[in-house]
Amino acid sequence: MKLREFSCELWLPRPVCEVFPFFSNAANLERLTPPWVNFRILSPQPILMKQGALIDYRLRVRGVPVRWQSEITVWEPQRRFVDEQRRGPYRLWRHEHIFEPKDGGTLCRDVVRYAVWFDFPLHGLLVRPDIERIFEFRQRELGRFFSPTTRLDTVGLSR
Repeated sequence: MKLREFSCELWLPRPVCEVFPFFSNAANLERLTPPWVNFRILSPQPILMKQGALIDYRLRVRGVPVRWQSEITVWEPQRRFVDEQRRGPYRLWRHEHIFEPKDGGTLCRDVVRYAVWFDFPLHGLLVRPDIERIFEFRQRELGRFFSPTTRLDTVGLSR
């Protein structure tokens, strides 16, 4: 099994105490996922985010319907959390979300370690480009939600 890694970071002009609660609400994952993925949370909401929480989703990978289950394996509020695929399209998927105070805002880092079935040729041809497109969309949406001029209550971010 070939283990791959994808990472990206984004600075948001809001303190961690405003950014982390957005990620604590599993429903916001739908807002950060591109429409072409047809992502929907199946688990009853609200979902109590904590270590051991299981979240079931439905999505489409290149048009193919897929069910996915994630488990929150690390939960350190205001610092980081990790979700790991328990059932889904990857051989392995471990997504670490890291939040660090920086320059009056928050540096959000994503580190994804993953493995795919039939790594060659699928990884370079389909999987990596899809992951990059999804995270580019996610970063644009986060930048929009957390712009200095956006009122948090208008985008559902208030606590």
